[in-house]
Amino acid sequence: MSLKSLKLGLAALAMSTSLASAADVEVLHWWTSGGEAAALNVLKQDLESQGIGWQDMPVAGGGGTQAMTVLRARVTSGNPPTAVQMLGFDITDWAKEGALADLNILAGMEGWDDVVPEALQKFSKYDGKWVSAPVNVHSTNWVWANKAILDELGIEPPQNWDEFVAALEKVKASGKTAIAHGGQAWQDATIFDAVVMATGGPEFYQKAFIDLDEEALGSDTMKESFDRMAVIRSYVDDNFSGRDWNLATAMVINGDAAFQMMGDWAKGEFLNAGKKPDEDFLCFRFPGTQDQVTFNADQFAMFAQGPEVGKEQAALATAILSPSFQSAFNVVKGSVPARTDVPNDDFDACGKKGMVDLKKAADSGNLYGSMAHGHANPAAVKNAMYDVITAHFNGEYDSETAVAELVTAVQINK
Repeated sequence: MSLKSLKLGLAALAMSTSLASAADVEVLHWWTSGGEAAALNVLKQDLESQGIGWQDMPVAGGGGTQAMTVLRARVTSGNPPTAVQMLGFDITDWAKEGALADLNILAGMEGWDDVVPEALQKFSKYDGKWVSAPVNVHSTNWVWANKAILDELGIEPPQNWDEFVAALEKVKASGKTAIAHGGQAWQDATIFDAVVMATGGPEFYQKAFIDLDEEALGSDTMKESFDRMAVIRSYVDDNFSGRDWNLATAMVINGDAAFQMMGDWAKGEFLNAGKKPDEDFLCFRFPGTQDQVTFNADQFAMFAQGPEVGKEQAALATAILSPSFQSAFNVVKGSVPARTDVPNDDFDACGKKGMVDLKKAADSGNLYGSMAHGHANPAAVKNAMYDVITAHFNGEYDSETAVAELVTAVQINK
């Protein structure tokens, strides 16, 4: 859809004032790093081209915890921002409070239901109404690999668990670190997410992490997943504790380590270092999850400013969901579009692969919200799971104990 047709659509909302004179949008977000700010600037320029001003309200801190604290204060004082970057269940929580605007008229006019995967709509909608505009899809079950190391050791991208362990052993025997990892709870959980999906399959993942089924959580399959985590731990270097994810990525970039399990934001580190996909580094799904995509998605929730959606909010939402913006933004960010109909012309090899994987997973029912990244269960449950996963990874629990602790943690917090 062209910008011209989008503007004509907005006029159909009976907005008496032209877009050029619309009020500024005030946007609260936590994209403060260089690459993130550059990606957000694409949206700012899109709106400015329509004569809409941008009031930036950045709050540093990945994941948005600090941003949510600032937001709470603003809403309590009766002065919410126009739009707020949010993830997963945070959107649902604010919608339950009646704080978000109803975007259904706009969504219906522009056909969002037809192009945004249903798994994302679970968080974009509340009680049947669109309340936020999804910006992207980050998939989390990726493996990033140093191609030179794999070529030197004759390693092909592993397709299953046994092949993966054999590859790790080859790297370790060569004297290099097999797995670059940062010992932080969310990074441990990111690996566990993929391990559980690979070990038990998508139906098990659904039961354990989304349905929070106690039988699945306490099963032998979950114990096997923890056993596999212990194997992975044996291929991580001794200095992993507290390491930031991007420093782990740098180990792969610099040839100090062969593999990293991380979301597709890691690709930005490779690109910033001048590396090219399929030439200097490889991207592939965690072995055993080739048909599945686990995801998180950045969205902009629109806060109610009155009985109807404000024209500047409508313009912002339209800009976010336009195919041109979805392409331009996600090329910069490293993620893939939240729409499945965006051309892939401007994306690199990993981006193209990610777009194909997303559409295939969405069409086949294999697109799942990531437990590790707040899209499978509410924050209280996720954080309780983090504690158990990290304690096991650091050797405080054996696998049997970890399973029992996981069941208890979920019982207390769900």
